Amino acid sequence: MKLKQFAHLALLESEAIYVMREVTAQFERPALLFSGGKDSILLAHLARKAFYPGRIPFPLLHIDTGHNFVETLTFRDELVEQIGARLIVRYVQDSIDQGRAVEESGPNPSRNGLQTITLLDALTELKVDAAMGGARRDEEKARAKERFFSHRDRFGQWDPKNQRPELWNLYNGRKHMGEHFRVFPISNWTELDVWQYIAAEEVPLPNLYFSHRRDIIRREGMLLAAGEVVTAQPGEMVESRIVRFRTIGDMTCTGAVESRAATLDEIIQEVASARVTERGGRADDRRSEAAMEDRKRQGYF
Repeated sequence: MKLKQFAHLALLESEAIYVMREVTAQFERPALLFSGGKDSILLAHLARKAFYPGRIPFPLLHIDTGHNFVETLTFRDELVEQIGARLIVRYVQDSIDQGRAVEESGPNPSRNGLQTITLLDALTELKVDAAMGGARRDEEKARAKERFFSHRDRFGQWDPKNQRPELWNLYNGRKHMGEHFRVFPISNWTELDVWQYIAAEEVPLPNLYFSHRRDIIRREGMLLAAGEVVTAQPGEMVESRIVRFRTIGDMTCTGAVESRAATLDEIIQEVASARVTERGGRADDRRSEAAMEDRKRQGYF
């Protein structure tokens, strides 16, 4: 599969590269938010193409919850070494130790929401004025409201009613002291676009995205990876199933799907026929009807 066979992918690539170059032109200290998931891996790939033959001119910033998949962290370190990028990691555990964040209690605690505090502290510490992320408008209704250049106030908060128009691909990065922007170069991509592009460009991914056997726990309709982070509660049992992950995040809230898709072509066919969005297996989005929007207003990715 070659990119030239897909005209719409070439246009999406061109748009994303244009946005990244605009960021480096308009801002002094940009960074790329890197989770180790397919969308942030795609952004790193696009950044390499945008600034080739030079190196990526901004660091990759990873907010580590301490509950990441081992496969994600291993892939992250290998990728950074391969492409020669600069990686900056900040840890949610440090925020907890410093009293900046409080660990959740109860039967199903998660550190996913705590990332916001660590992220905002990191952006302030590093003086980042533009943080690029891999969010796409097709993922979730709150993310559908985002502009390419999404303004954040001096508290890192997002106001969906106070965003700037982006007519004719003109992006306004003006800001006051202490404010910053979140920038989403692949806003117009769909999940299927991402997979088709990954196949065309032969972008490597963690094996979590492909069918494999794993111990899982069924919880509230989700298949969570069993282990030290997620343990069986009374009435639950650990099962061995053939699964893969459509999205990768904190282990406490990232659900797998039962799947035999072991190749990119099989994944593309599966995604094309899916009736549930990729974030349909994310527990953090189920906490309330407006869970994502509430977190974004507070400064989430």
